[in-house]
Formats: sequence, C-alpha cells, structure tokens
Amino acid sequence: MAKKTGKRASRHTVLVIDVGGSRVKVMTNRERTRRAFASGPDLSAKVMVRKVKALTKDWSYDVIAVGYPGPVINNRPLSEPHNLGLGWAGFNFEKAFGCPTKVVNDALMQAVGSYQGGRMLFLGLGTGLGSAMIVDGILEPMELAHLPYRHGKTFEQCVGAAALRRVGRKKWQRDVDDVLKRLLAALEPDYVMLGGGNADKIDNLPRKVRLGANTNAFEGGFRLWKKGAIKTPGVRR
Repeated sequence: MAKKTGKRASRHTVLVIDVGGSRVKVMTNRERTRRAFASGPDLSAKVMVRKVKALTKDWSYDVIAVGYPGPVINNRPLSEPHNLGLGWAGFNFEKAFGCPTKVVNDALMQAVGSYQGGRMLFLGLGTGLGSAMIVDGILEPMELAHLPYRHGKTFEQCVGAAALRRVGRKKWQRDVDDVLKRLLAALEPDYVMLGGGNADKIDNLPRKVRLGANTNAFEGGFRLWKKGAIKTPGVRR
C-alpha cells in the first residue's frame, strides 16, 4: 500500500509499473527488486491494479509511474491496448492506486531511461513495436507500429513477436534491418536505441543503432519523478 509522506520529489520512493503484452513488471527505486505477473488478452485495468497491489503489499511507496502499451493523454490511456483486455481507455490510475501517479506510453518510459542526449529514436522490439523520440530532452511519444509498411502489413506485423515466430529469426532480422534503415532516413535521429524482449536477438547492429537494457524502463519511470530530469511539451504527457 502506498504510504504518503512529505518528502521532496527527489526523495520519493517511486513504484514503476511496466505493462507489457505478456507480463506486468514492477520495481521501486528503493528495493530494486523486480517482480512480475502474466498479462495477456484478458487482463483489464482493474485486474492489473488489483494484482499489483497484491504483489507489492509488503512494499512502501509514495508515487507511481505507469508505462502503458498505447497512446496516453492527460495522464490516462487514450484507447484500448491491442494485446490486453478491455477497460483501459480513460482509466484513472491515480484514483485506483490512491496516490500520485504519472502514466506515459511504455516505449516512452523506456526511452526516458535509455536517453543519452541529442536526438534519439527508441524502438521497442517486444510483443509489438514500441516507439518514441527524445529531441534535446523534449519527449515525443510516437505510434509507428500500426503504420503501413509493405504488402498490406504494418511495421508491427513485420517485426513484432508474432512475425519472429512466423518467419524465423533470419528473415525477421532482415525486416528489422530494413525498418531501421527506413526510420533512420525518415526521422534523422543521432542514434537509435533498441529495447524490448527481442532486441538482444539482433546480430551486428547497424551504425547509429545501440542496444539498451530492458531495466531502462524502470529507470525511465524513476526519472519521470526526478525534478528537471526531462522536459515535456505543454500539450502532451
């Protein structure tokens, strides 16, 4: 249960919740111990909150950061996720948890934790394809996954986990390399940071492409509550 205190923001104990298509992972900046439970197509927002509370009942925390697999606006999911159950759009996590809560796109949260300055494009190769940019410290959540790519398929349909299982690692990597080439040309980042559960399956990373640690999602959640660590445009979260 959250324990509210009068500590300065930099001293807050932050609980980070990383909501993925196959697992929900949690960690605090004090414990630094990861716990998780299975997610999937039947997981609703209410059930997720209940399971997180049960999983962290022996932890104390002051504030929460949630990484959600979809667009977020005004601190709430804008639409239902593609790989989870229903009841997420418009869900008030702050009310449900009973403590201050920041909600951002899950790829953006991992991007924040991966950022090394300049113009960075983050791509998360997991169940789907997460994407975000950070330009000189300004956060820009993106939704590249469902854009048309080729042969009537989207980027996600060609480089997501289902594609890897369907076509095999060799062809999947060729598609990933092609997607990287196209996005590097179109968006002109200084570098691309790869994250997600399948990022480590890429051999011989192309120039300007770096491999990030999956724990960067937690680091991003911690940074969201660190004063001055990031900048956000006035109309976006």
